[in-house]
Amino acid sequence: MFGYVIINKGDMKFREFDIYHAYYCGLCRVLKEKYGLWGQMTLSYDMTFVIMLLTGLYEPKETAGSCKCAAHPFERHGVRINEFTEYAADMNLLLSYYKCKDDWEDEGKYRQRLCAALLRKGYRTLEKKYKGKIRRVERLMSQLGKEEKAGCRDIDKMSRLFGEVMAEIMVCKEDVWEESLYRLGMYLGKFIYLCDAYEDIEKDLKNGNYNPLSGIYESPDFEEECKGILTMMMAECSKEFEKLPILENIGILRNIIYSGVWYRYERVRIRRKSEEKGQAKENE
Repeated sequence: MFGYVIINKGDMKFREFDIYHAYYCGLCRVLKEKYGLWGQMTLSYDMTFVIMLLTGLYEPKETAGSCKCAAHPFERHGVRINEFTEYAADMNLLLSYYKCKDDWEDEGKYRQRLCAALLRKGYRTLEKKYKGKIRRVERLMSQLGKEEKAGCRDIDKMSRLFGEVMAEIMVCKEDVWEESLYRLGMYLGKFIYLCDAYEDIEKDLKNGNYNPLSGIYESPDFEEECKGILTMMMAECSKEFEKLPILENIGILRNIIYSGVWYRYERVRIRRKSEEKGQAKENE
């Protein structure tokens, strides 16, 4: 469920991309410093959004600089780090640990079992640092796993469970913005969960894996129903986002929320349309 909260690079100015990439590189750097190479390998663009959102809202002091790395060995690139970079690194490792653990338990992927084992030490440190949050996330992930094994077809119930996980991650402080951040995270998480299900529906049905959309897949209105649900989720997410008094990098954040999150969905939708046209021509 990673890789959905991304930018639409085509609609972004060069300067905005450099800023975005600097936060991404900052996250990469902190993951390596705190959790080593295996922690660094969990790097995702999704948590870069969390950093930039919380940075724009709380305006913390930042360390800005430049560096070279294995991914960009021949040129220096910008790096931005603040208190939310460390927080996002912790949450990134938390989600990655659960994903590896679930992939092993659900699909028997030995590589994911190994990854979970390698991330377990870092996860144990988070248990001490975020006791209440970890317990709540564990409860939600456990319930999600049980419902998936039971084959629950209640789309709203299933997406809400993962939505609450994202809500827990989005809320880092108990303050006046807690409610809006929670709701923003909730609807963003529901969108991510259902977008992932939409992308994997054919593969899951073929392999006999659980998918919350399996109950409506045979409907002739499947595509329209999915688009309607996802649009509603992002409309609610956007409404909460616009309540926040964010000025810094607002263009980048809006690029992600209004455009970037739809990139993978549109790519899958276009591929399916193309395949349907090809199949129709073969049947003629």
